[in-house]
Amino acid sequence: MKQEVSSFAGLAGQAVAPLLEKVASGEIPAIAAGVINTKGDISTSYHGFAQLVPEQVPLRPEYLFDLASLTKVLFTTIEIMRLIEEGAFDLDAQLAELIPDIGQYDAQAPIRKITVRQCLSHQTFLPAVAPIYTYGDDVETLKAYILQNEWPQGQPVYSDINFMLLGFVIERFRNCKLPQMPLPEGFEINPPAEKCVATEHCKWRGRVLRGEVHDENAYALGGLSGHAGLFASLGSVLKMAHGLLNASILSQKAIDTMWQAQNETRCLGWERRNLNWQSGQDCSTNSVGHTGFTGTGLWIDIERGLAWGLLTNRVHPSRFDPVSIKNERIQFSDNIISLFEGFRSGKVHV
Repeated sequence: MKQEVSSFAGLAGQAVAPLLEKVASGEIPAIAAGVINTKGDISTSYHGFAQLVPEQVPLRPEYLFDLASLTKVLFTTIEIMRLIEEGAFDLDAQLAELIPDIGQYDAQAPIRKITVRQCLSHQTFLPAVAPIYTYGDDVETLKAYILQNEWPQGQPVYSDINFMLLGFVIERFRNCKLPQMPLPEGFEINPPAEKCVATEHCKWRGRVLRGEVHDENAYALGGLSGHAGLFASLGSVLKMAHGLLNASILSQKAIDTMWQAQNETRCLGWERRNLNWQSGQDCSTNSVGHTGFTGTGLWIDIERGLAWGLLTNRVHPSRFDPVSIKNERIQFSDNIISLFEGFRSGKVHV
């Protein structure tokens, strides 16, 4: 079926339309889809339910999603780059220089030699995740555990621990606990339930989570950690992306540094376009993005001056019967690029 895009405002609705079968079936309770360009033109589309159990709550545009690992790029990475820009340290500073008490019982502990760059690009030996929340309920004790644990060494993997450590760096240099730090406009932690999209019925907490961070470790660390904890609406996420596209959040130099390739799949914080990423192959080579476990995703095509987000609550009501949305992410991204190019050229596209 051929469709003509008559205005930028129609992009998101047409791009997300093929994905709505899973919303109608209940496989994905809610979808918020949107796109923004460098001028700030925005297109959004909202579908489904913010909550299915214990009762249905229709999705509203202003509702906040648990962004999960988008916290890594929309908060932690940006704040680290800001500190670097201020001259607090550089990318190759070792953690022992920034957190002198890390691995304090062994001056040669491998964790002390890890650099900021390695954490940002997930090039450390640290594990992907660990059940830190099971070791107690005192925030400072859990932080001490992370700093002093003799972590097993392995091949580099995408690791939450990397970003927990970067969160500690931010706390030390800002002299402020992360949950007390000023957040970007429109972003919150531990927001009121009635403002939020629900995630999982958590077996540990014994309730449907709505306004509580889904990630157990972030919850145990006070609601915001370097790896997870932010909540925001689609509109706020897109405005953050716009701030990166027009360099109003960081200097252009800092942004260019942040988006420099560190290896085949990573830049600093962000994933870069590669053969296996969840944003298709129609993006320009100079594209970055990130996803979150709860079902969130944001991608930025730097060459086209275009950013798009797909926010879902795929883990509601349970992560143990999760819906894979990799194909949906790819399809939405490819649709956005195709429709955008059609709109820009004035042609009719399929």
